[in-house]
Amino acid sequence: MSDPIRTLVRVRRSLVLAPVLVVAFALVGCTTTPEPSEPEVAEAPTMSPLEPALNPIVDPWAGLPTLIDADWAARAAAATGIPDRAMLAYGGAAVYAANQNPSCNLGWNTLAGIGEMESHHGTIDGSSIGADGLVTPPILGIALDGATTNAIPDSDQGAIDGDAEWDRAVGPLQFIPDSWRNWGADGSGDGKVDPQNFDDAVLATANYLCHAGGDLSVPDNWRMAIAAYNDAAPYAVGVSEYAIRYSNDLATG
Repeated sequence: MSDPIRTLVRVRRSLVLAPVLVVAFALVGCTTTPEPSEPEVAEAPTMSPLEPALNPIVDPWAGLPTLIDADWAARAAAATGIPDRAMLAYGGAAVYAANQNPSCNLGWNTLAGIGEMESHHGTIDGSSIGADGLVTPPILGIALDGATTNAIPDSDQGAIDGDAEWDRAVGPLQFIPDSWRNWGADGSGDGKVDPQNFDDAVLATANYLCHAGGDLSVPDNWRMAIAAYNDAAPYAVGVSEYAIRYSNDLATG
């Protein structure tokens, strides 16, 4: 993408590098140059079991939490350690995608893996998700001023990110303003499109992943979708590890 979505948190995993191999030869000591190891490749997770929606998607739109069984969300939250309010959004977005774009095959656990990597499910730096989906205090990334990131000058006059000099990634799923203008969605049913609303941000992420990857049950397509969100290889590995762990936790919890 010409304007990829940027993340707030740094990826906490590093690529595994092979140790230096020292080989002694007769008469001459020699340290060989190590062969670089293959970088870790993200294992595409399968879709995790999901209870049917309580209600079909109807007009007027009432939001993601209305689409998923609240008891299932509570059980999944207890098994995975994900906040219950975040589980309602992840599960609801997976149901929404299954209804609106059934060929996408987006699992709630993929959304949860991204949510963990981006903001610990909306809880980074003491933030929390309210009953209405709003995250407080608001989550803002660092200024994308080129010091440690790509330089992205202000594109919204500070209207979305509060910074009229440089763009910043905003909200629990960390959209830059230009991407939010393209993909922002009303996931809460309140008639607003707010990157600081967890439901809105998760629905926007679901729509973006389906657009970027197509059928996410195909491993290469899943990796392509995650790379469109963040093209750092360790990021994809982290998302896949969390997604697989959450699915296993639910299956055994």
